[in-house]
Amino acid sequence: MNVSLINNDSVRGIIKLEIVKSDYEAAVDKSLRSFRQKANVPGFRKGMVPMGMVKKMYGKQALLEEVNRLVSDNLFKYIRENNLNILGEPMASEVEPSAVDFDKDENFVFNFDVALAPEIKINLSKEDVLPYYEVKIDEDMLNKQVEAYASNFGTYEKADEVEEKDLVKGTVAELENGSPKEGGIVVENAVLMPMYIKDEAEKAKFIGAKVNTVVVFNPDKAYEGAEAEIASFLHVGKDKVAELTGDFSFEIKEISRHKNAELNQELYDKVFGENVVTSEEEFKDKIREALAEQFTPQSDFKFLSDAREVLVKKAGELKFADDILKRWLLVANEKNTAESIEKEYSHIIEDLTYHLIKESLVKANGLKVEDADLENFAKRVAKAQFAQYGMLSVPEDVLDNYSKEMLKNKQTLQNILDRAVEEKLAEWLKGQVTVDKKEVSAEEFAKLFE
Repeated sequence: MNVSLINNDSVRGIIKLEIVKSDYEAAVDKSLRSFRQKANVPGFRKGMVPMGMVKKMYGKQALLEEVNRLVSDNLFKYIRENNLNILGEPMASEVEPSAVDFDKDENFVFNFDVALAPEIKINLSKEDVLPYYEVKIDEDMLNKQVEAYASNFGTYEKADEVEEKDLVKGTVAELENGSPKEGGIVVENAVLMPMYIKDEAEKAKFIGAKVNTVVVFNPDKAYEGAEAEIASFLHVGKDKVAELTGDFSFEIKEISRHKNAELNQELYDKVFGENVVTSEEEFKDKIREALAEQFTPQSDFKFLSDAREVLVKKAGELKFADDILKRWLLVANEKNTAESIEKEYSHIIEDLTYHLIKESLVKANGLKVEDADLENFAKRVAKAQFAQYGMLSVPEDVLDNYSKEMLKNKQTLQNILDRAVEEKLAEWLKGQVTVDKKEVSAEEFAKLFE
């Protein structure tokens, strides 16, 4: 078998596969012998059908299967062994259509159009300046996070008189003419917080109320338009809410008031682990450090986004085999149409260009992502996810197990791989250009993504 690449130009070519009888003959004969052993033909014992009859019955099928296998195996073997950077997939050639007749020919030629990635050369130097935005952890942000931890690890204490943020428990009963309705709704252990009542007049009925008092209020007015909240509060289906427009009584059984945890060693240990920090100053420094760490991936993402424009400009205008790519896009996704591809093609090429630039830089500079890199990155992702819920002292074994489970998911693994590669690329870029560090507030940073 002979496989070769005929270059039409630098970004397109034809892969030509020439198959002769000796390439497939032995495999086809073996296949026919197998057919003969299994064939059930009236008048012949199993395995005794004449080979000539077997060839007539199964010869073309065996030939097609073996030739197709040879084409598929050798086409992709050639691409792999010759390090061809193919965009999309090889397509049956329209430039030189394959002329194959399985009924008459013994030798076959198959031609495939291929789109080749353009060569990319990018030179960077310290004369290239890229901004890197670092979020300033100001006192307001720090104090809000301290407050959040104090609140998260706070406790509820019993109170005698209702305040807006209190948790009020009691018995709710549907009223009719000021008295409990016969067969009406009764909810034991109902819970509400006055701060979530929308109507100020209804909210005011609870403020100042004491344990064992009865408040008469109207849920329909209190939670106007919040069908789901009313349904949950009264333990009824949403379809019943529209009927419940009257008053209800709320007999207050218990008032609970949240109290923030004090800034002491007990709180420090709950947030960061036992004796990791031992003073309020260390506690705040550790929080400041954790907040800064949470912004780092976003800062790197913004850095790469800004680098994209510079890299694309340095790569210059790249040439693509547009006709082959459009043909491949049409068959690659059944939802695509010629019209939709034409409409989106410029954006597709923009994204493809940047993808190829990143791929080129990663390959040229040996920026490899090892298994250890993936595991470490997954642990950092897991740690960040726990941190969002205020869990900063997650044990190492928990992080290990959680990250390993993440990597078992193919889509998650691919996402982490992509992000790990981009992280390596960002670090490499920082060493090639002049990084102009800019300190911004969280609000200013957020606006950069608008």
